[in-house]
Amino acid sequence: MMLELHVREATKADYGALCELFDEVDALHRDHLPDIFQEPDGPVRPRDYFRGLIRDDGVGLFVAEVGGRIVGFVHAVIRDEPALPIFFPQRHAVVEGIAVKSEFRNRGIGRRLMGAVQDWAISNAATSIELNVYEFNKAAMAFYQKLGYGTLSRKMRKRLGS
Repeated sequence: MMLELHVREATKADYGALCELFDEVDALHRDHLPDIFQEPDGPVRPRDYFRGLIRDDGVGLFVAEVGGRIVGFVHAVIRDEPALPIFFPQRHAVVEGIAVKSEFRNRGIGRRLMGAVQDWAISNAATSIELNVYEFNKAAMAFYQKLGYGTLSRKMRKRLGS
């Protein structure tokens, strides 16, 4: 089935639909890492937080629509390397989050969203895109590898106490 897919920058009017998507991806993380992620008492993202993303020129927040319905999003930020002699001066985009509604996965929507981030990163003079993916999320790792991403570093953790 061919989808009529449209990817665009998010607007304030997208808050409710994006909260549904944030909740879906948050639930996945809560299920796999319940000692890190908890269910919020209120909205999954405060309205002020969301408005801040929309207003910030260093943030790219894009939504994917099918038939006028938001079915996916990607959120990225621009970061510059610290001004330390060890680092070459670089600017890169960091994908902070991406989600596609479960019933719309494996239809090229994630690929289109990541393409929008790539175009946005290039237009903001970024030389690379980075992202973090949790070890449990093998499907995401495979998706990113298909798009040409490789492992740059590994974040490790040791729990302390009881």
